[in-house]
Amino acid sequence: MPSMLKSLKLLADPTRLRILLLLERESLSVADLQELLGMGQSRISTQLSQLKIEGLVSDERSGKNNIYRSSMPPELASLAIKAAAEIPEVSKDDTALRHLQRKRQDRARTYFDELAGKFGRDYVPGRSWKGLAEALIKVMASGTVADLGAGEGTLSQLLAQRAEKVIAVDLSPKMVEFGSELAKKHGLNNLEYRLGDLESPPLEDNSLDLAVLSQALHHAAHPDLAVLAAHRALKPGGRLVILDLVQHNFEQARELYADTWLGFGEGELSAMLEKTDFAEIETAVVDRETEPPHFQTLLAVARKKA
Repeated sequence: MPSMLKSLKLLADPTRLRILLLLERESLSVADLQELLGMGQSRISTQLSQLKIEGLVSDERSGKNNIYRSSMPPELASLAIKAAAEIPEVSKDDTALRHLQRKRQDRARTYFDELAGKFGRDYVPGRSWKGLAEALIKVMASGTVADLGAGEGTLSQLLAQRAEKVIAVDLSPKMVEFGSELAKKHGLNNLEYRLGDLESPPLEDNSLDLAVLSQALHHAAHPDLAVLAAHRALKPGGRLVILDLVQHNFEQARELYADTWLGFGEGELSAMLEKTDFAEIETAVVDRETEPPHFQTLLAVARKKA
């Protein structure tokens, strides 16, 4: 537990307070904070170091960057929000953060709009048929299934051959349009496409028997919120399947594939599921690519507690 007195002293500095308020809303790198605050790297790194020593921020490695998030206790966060009313720059910071969030989402949407109709012909990291087969063998889909971050719906179409109903969710209007036309063409009347994002998918609570995140979670701004949204949508006893990349250092993936996160560690993903109150958690590396940058595919399966 951070010292309240030391924490209050740190929050008395307007720059540190602005940084904390931004990190309370979004996980950010030093480069992100430079863009938002218009300050130099050295100044921001110094402030982050002081906040980290006192336990007010935490960080984790993602490729070449450290991603920082607020770890303020609730009572301190409440005081910080009240103190923000005295700092005129906070309003500008909020606007800049919303712009950054839109830019991130637009970058992902543009990438997938351009990819519509090309899946299967163009290379996508981690899109392993061996990995997909492993997942399908694990769960043998039935009932109502959601394919979250479905793209044009290659996996959705496979699931629709066994499940009573499949809901394919994607944030790209062009992907949804293309997938809907493909489902109609193939006579898959039990496959429905919906426009939405991973953190707030258009799904009713307790409505799914199975939720799938196939090479989608690393595109989420907040992976933990995407897992939580899947948990809410699942019926008690329902299952979640995640296929994603094992954590890697191929930084170019951010530009080439609009990736937000450079994969996940097996322990990290397992902890995320456990924190969201999933049970019967299993993880395994199910594929290793032989060509550089040697992406690996991570499979996680879990069940919502009854």
